[in-house]
Amino acid sequence: MKKLLCLWCKGVGLLVSTVGQTIALALPLLAATLAFEVFSRYVLNSPTMWAYDVSLFLFGYIGALCGASGQLKKAHINVDILYLSVSQRTKNIFDLVSNTLGGFFLIIVASKSWEKALEAIDFGYTRQSEWGPSIGHFWVMVTAAALLFLLQLSSDMLKDLWQLITGEPLLSEDEE
Repeated sequence: MKKLLCLWCKGVGLLVSTVGQTIALALPLLAATLAFEVFSRYVLNSPTMWAYDVSLFLFGYIGALCGASGQLKKAHINVDILYLSVSQRTKNIFDLVSNTLGGFFLIIVASKSWEKALEAIDFGYTRQSEWGPSIGHFWVMVTAAALLFLLQLSSDMLKDLWQLITGEPLLSEDEE
């Protein structure tokens, strides 16, 4: 049983880490898009029609798809003054409660964003801008980001439950 749980947690960690590192490659593209728009607008006196929408989509992709990576690295906000002063067992309980609440929220986000994606694709919704790009892809990405975050929460919850029940970590620090 432990091997199966370890395999799940390692697999989810690898997926989340790979997605985070891959989407981080969009940061230079975002910077280049913004730099090109500034150059076009102020040097060439000819602003682009597409740069704002592209940068908006890139920023959304980066922010949403890196959320699970932040969870993997324990980089999200925590009330440290309380969290750091309690036992490991209490930390596991705190994490389980907060991850359960976060999971419920993410299930709603995934469900509603999938509905919006299907609607946007079916009706050909576009951004209300001069360029007017399609927005269906964005809602598909929000759904994927919520599902990826849910996978990471499932891994974290398994590790917390294991440690709460057995008193030992599921994965060693080297394996995480």
